[in-house]
Amino acid sequence: MGSVSLLSAAARRLDGKVALITGGASGIGECTVELFSRHGAKVVIADVQDALAHSVCKDLDPKSASFVHCDVTSESDIKNAVDTAVAKYGKLDIMINNAGIAGTFKPSILDNEKAEFEQVISVNLVGAFLGTKHAAGVMIPAGRGSIITTTSVCSILGGIGTHAYTSSKHALLGLTRNTAVELGQYGIRVNCVSPYGVATPLARNFLNVDDAEIHSFYSNLKGFVLKVEDVAGAALYLGSDDSKYVSGHNLVVDGGFTIVNAALNMFGQSG
Repeated sequence: MGSVSLLSAAARRLDGKVALITGGASGIGECTVELFSRHGAKVVIADVQDALAHSVCKDLDPKSASFVHCDVTSESDIKNAVDTAVAKYGKLDIMINNAGIAGTFKPSILDNEKAEFEQVISVNLVGAFLGTKHAAGVMIPAGRGSIITTTSVCSILGGIGTHAYTSSKHALLGLTRNTAVELGQYGIRVNCVSPYGVATPLARNFLNVDDAEIHSFYSNLKGFVLKVEDVAGAALYLGSDDSKYVSGHNLVVDGGFTIVNAALNMFGQSG
């Protein structure tokens, strides 16, 4: 991500906070790590991509960024990541369940294999469940915290992702809402961020297209292109005290994509 630019103390929105970010070695996670660090947070990257994670840490202040190897489908790995953050920095204020996979696109459910479906569910859904569970374990005694899960517009729409991916993202929205109800009594906020298509390694590999083609899929909001920085910015809002009374919310970052059926858009030919 390059060297981290400094913000004035007044401009930093996460001073004194500690964040654990799964899938933080690349894509949205990497950008979120850099942004959180720039805003004063101590950040722990939890990922299976060791080399990439170490590379991200090299560009950040070694006193404020570290890496722990973590397979989010392993409860012991998740627990170790949470325990590492607490041991290293004394607490955990923000948990971001960002790790995810898309699976292989097969248009017919008849061609979908049970093993691959379960793998996507395990990474996307079970991984977030475990992250939420173990983050809550250290946040409840503290009486505060923010848990954020990266979902997708597939959390509220069908027909634009694989069966496994869409199922996992719908379920993540339910998990977010359910845990927001339970954990709110302890002062813990639980939210999710649902972006539309953004140029990340995951999207490129799944769609087999370049960045320009990904951008061409965009919604009715013209003149703008969704970038990883926009999604990271949404997570920054939910992790900061700016959103201190926001919980159980699905922050959709899609340029209005999910509010209209493009085939029926009577304004589609205007201008």
